[in-house]
Amino acid sequence: MFDEEKTINDVLKGNLSAFQHIVKQYQNLVYSILNRILSNDEDIEDVGQEVFIKVFNNLKSFKRASKLSTWIARITYHVALNYIKKNSRHYFDTIDENSDFQFASETPETKLIGKEFDTYINRLISELPLQYRTVITLYHLDEFSIQEIQNITQFPEGTIKGYLFRARKLLKEKLEKDGYP
Repeated sequence: MFDEEKTINDVLKGNLSAFQHIVKQYQNLVYSILNRILSNDEDIEDVGQEVFIKVFNNLKSFKRASKLSTWIARITYHVALNYIKKNSRHYFDTIDENSDFQFASETPETKLIGKEFDTYINRLISELPLQYRTVITLYHLDEFSIQEIQNITQFPEGTIKGYLFRARKLLKEKLEKDGYP
């Protein structure tokens, strides 16, 4: 069983092996978030390492006002955004509320041959604009609350709820278009 308080205190006392427990406990969370924001596996690996370096270097400033997972997710989110800003002309996917959002036009048969349905859903999520993809991933896949997502992304609560609504709507429309009830 992972004892968050004890592990943090051990790391702060200089026990470097205790930090390995933090990495093991939260590496899936970090890579799940990065996988939704970044597309290149090498970038995900590099940014993931940068995240854990920042976590280690800033653990002494963790005020325990939130869960450690929320704090690490926030660091992950911001490190990924900074990476995008440094390496891309477009910081975010533009969202035009009046535009007709389209996914790649493949038939359901070609999408699902040899694939699991969850792989198909994950691909649909990866095609969403960055803000939608981030919020829906944090809420549904990583199971963060609206308040925790607000803490991580710094988006207002109404914006988060709006992004969730629009992301679900886009996913539902695509599923219905592809013949899923």
